Formats: sequence, C-alpha cells, structure tokens
Amino acid sequence: MKFGVLQFFSWPGRRFPLPTVYERALDRIRIMETTGYDAVWLAEHHFSTYSVCPSVHLMGMHVAGITRNLRIGTGVSLAAFYDPARLAEEVALLDVLSGGRVNWGAGRGFDRKEFEVFGVTQEDSYPRFRENVDIVLRAWREDRLNYDGQFHRYRDVEVLPKPLQKPHPPVWIASSSPDAISWSASQGHAILMDPHASHEELAEKYRAYRRGLAEHGHRNDQDTPMARLVAIGKTDAEGREIARAGARWTVGSYAKGRRARHRDPVERYVDQVVIHGSPARVIDELKRLEEELPLKYLLAAPLSHASFMRLTDEVIPALA
Repeated sequence: MKFGVLQFFSWPGRRFPLPTVYERALDRIRIMETTGYDAVWLAEHHFSTYSVCPSVHLMGMHVAGITRNLRIGTGVSLAAFYDPARLAEEVALLDVLSGGRVNWGAGRGFDRKEFEVFGVTQEDSYPRFRENVDIVLRAWREDRLNYDGQFHRYRDVEVLPKPLQKPHPPVWIASSSPDAISWSASQGHAILMDPHASHEELAEKYRAYRRGLAEHGHRNDQDTPMARLVAIGKTDAEGREIARAGARWTVGSYAKGRRARHRDPVERYVDQVVIHGSPARVIDELKRLEEELPLKYLLAAPLSHASFMRLTDEVIPALA
C-alpha cells in the first residue's frame, strides 16, 4: 500500500494566528519527507476557513524548497477558475523548479461561493473545466498552442516553460459524481477519489471507473489515490471521539448549506466514512479495505496532529 496525505489548511474557530496553520502543516510535510510517504497533495479552497490555501501552486513551490524526494500533488487545482494557459505555465514552472516532482490533480470545484466570485456558472462549470484540462495538456505537449474552444481561443502561443517530466506530469482528475467518473474513464484519465463517500460508495465508484475504462478501450496503470479521513487515538474510544469531532467540523464547514441526505450526517461520517480507532484497529481496517475496495493508495486526511503522528509512527510501518 502507498501512502499520501491530503493536506488541508483548516482554521477552525480562528483560535490561533493563521501563520500557525501553515507552520504546522509545513512541519508535518518535513516529517513526510523522511517517513515513507509518496506525496503530499495540497488542497485548494477559497473564501472559507475549511482550508485557507487559495494557491496550491505557490504553496507547492514552498514545499519544493523544504523537501527533496516527496512528490508534490495538487489536490486539486480548481481548473475551471483559471485561464488555462496561465495554469499550464504555473504547474510547469513548479515541475521544473521542484526537479520533476509534480503530480497534477485537477478538479471542477463544488463551492457555490467560489463559482459566484470567479464568475463561473454551474451550467458552464463542467464544459469549462473539461476544456481547460484539454488546453493545459495541449499546451504541455505541443510546441505552440492553437485552439478553438467554447470558452477560449489561442493562436500560435508558445506556452513556456514546458514541464520537466515528459511529456508532462502525471495527471489525475478529481471524480466523485457518476458523470465525472464516466467522463474521466472515457478520456482514459486516472482519478482521485473523494474523502466524503462511504467505503461502500467508494468501492462502487471505483468499479464504475474500471468498467468505464474498459468500455472505451483505455488502460490506465497509474495509482488511484483514495482519500479517507483518518482518526487515530491511543484507544478505540479515543479514536472514535477524534472522528466525531472531525465530522462535526467537516459537516459544519465543508457541508454547510448542502442538502443533508442523512438524518444525522455527523454519525454517518463516524460510522461509514472515517477510518478510526487505535493504531491496531486502524491497521486491521486498512487491511480489510485493501482487499475490499481495493485500497492500494491511501490518501489520508488526518483529523488531528496526533492521528497523523500515529499513522506515521505505528500504522505505516505495519503496512508499507
């Protein structure tokens, strides 16, 4: 099993200065560099304390400066909100300056406030996102960009720099809805899987993705990082309480204003979404999910610093 971290920059209750959020995250990334992690995946969000990181490319450059081996994933670049030529430049520059360590993850986004502020309608968001991803890939692959699309037109544009990795960094598309999974599979893209689905839902989504690849004659052997919220305590009971506290924060920030499909969304997270318990229980749960999902790449979103440290010191050595 491979391990990565989906690194949020949450600012719960604004209880301490925002620079402390970044300092703690960067300290965690320094630990990842030497403890068997494949990559840190940086989460982009705007206008919310759920995660205060509006530029994963700028943050990625800082990460590149404090690490040498850890891969730097964008989890994700919210591609619908960018000029795609500019996005291609920024990610390529990060790839060059990091020594070719970029994993490019791209997503459409979901937050209504982000769409409103950036002037992207819900109706246009899917075609704009898909066009932008296409343009970024063409800008990397082709000497000069020529493109006539629904939203963008380019004539004889030399997009520089080109990425260090050839033909470009490995690409993943964040895919959670059936439509997104179907489109990613139809294009042969690797996917990132979301941390908010239940384990059962995640397994079905993965099966749908593999069926879609086969139906369109594609084969993609890249890893499929599956994001899972993780809460690890000294005991099973302590792990469950960490999970419940993290679920309350998630429901109150990420899920605020979204229609609840479950009578008690917090308990849904605790019972069906979060991997929680003592280190021994979490190891057993991950072994089970490795077989059932199958979970081959854990993209962990730890719900506390103690959870991260126990994952690092006690869980990963037992499974890597």
